Amino acid sequence: MRKLQLNLSPINQRRWESFKANRRGLWSLRIFLVMFLVTLCAEFIANDKPLILRYDGSLYAPVFFSYPETAFGGDFETEADYRDPYVKKLIEDKGWILWPPIKYSYNTINLDLTVSAPAPPSGENWLGTDDQGRDVLARLIYGFRISVLFGLSLTIFSSLIGIAAGAVQGYFGGWTDLLFQRFIEIWTSVPSLYLLIIIASVIEPGFWILLGILLLFSWVSLVGVVRAEFLRARNFEYVLAARALGVGTFTLMYRHLLPNAMVATLTFLPFLLNASITTLTSLDFLGFGLPPGSPSLGELLAQGKANLQAPWLGLTGFFTIAFMLSLLIFIGEAVRDAFDPRNTIA
Repeated sequence: MRKLQLNLSPINQRRWESFKANRRGLWSLRIFLVMFLVTLCAEFIANDKPLILRYDGSLYAPVFFSYPETAFGGDFETEADYRDPYVKKLIEDKGWILWPPIKYSYNTINLDLTVSAPAPPSGENWLGTDDQGRDVLARLIYGFRISVLFGLSLTIFSSLIGIAAGAVQGYFGGWTDLLFQRFIEIWTSVPSLYLLIIIASVIEPGFWILLGILLLFSWVSLVGVVRAEFLRARNFEYVLAARALGVGTFTLMYRHLLPNAMVATLTFLPFLLNASITTLTSLDFLGFGLPPGSPSLGELLAQGKANLQAPWLGLTGFFTIAFMLSLLIFIGEAVRDAFDPRNTIA
């Protein structure tokens, strides 16, 4: 940490100290990073395939590679079903199996339920199962990862486009700014939800298709902030001096004006991430999001709504989303305070 501090400029050092002074934001960042890093390794935590196994003196890694049942003395050339008692016995007779903590993937159906699905929490399914017999905890882990990755992707791409558009508007002004503003007003009047419904009725929206459609409308959220900063700073004396010295337009925008705009932009990014995750959750809840069967927090909420007799479904989805969004809000507040020039550290 001391090495990181020595490499920071004085103003960034002050911002980092201000961020650390907000204990709630600092701990929220730590908790969120731990949760995200854990879910990035979801295949090693929740999977219906062993992490590693030993059979007849040889080691196998089913979590990485696919092996036929015949490799373990079975009868079929298809991939081995390691949860099958017959296959498990074949392997354990000549070796051993190392399972992940949760022996279910997001699409694994528990065929050994003693009650009808959705089954309540038990020692086998820690958070119960959904109405198709799939482990809720496994789907929660995979759904959390997809939600965060989708939110990060949408936030990054929309920020790049929005910052570029706002920079062009603010720097050139005049007719460029006027025409761009009229275009944005028309573009934002297009009902994006109706467009998603129409597209979902024609094709099955996957991760990238859904990301592309939402990106068409989400980039405008940062245009106003960046445009205002460029309009304010383009007539500063150091900018005029750089222009008089022959500095190119791109260099002037990137090196001299963009850093001023990034201060206001960075404070919005955690809230944009929050909005992106909420958008995906809402679409999945309505049935217009990821393909059916995909692990999704919104789909978990929809199952809770459809199965009121199984409260663990709705409660699990609600508390997970509420906790995750609260962490992002606290992080956003800490970032906002860190970039506030009026904030000082005692």
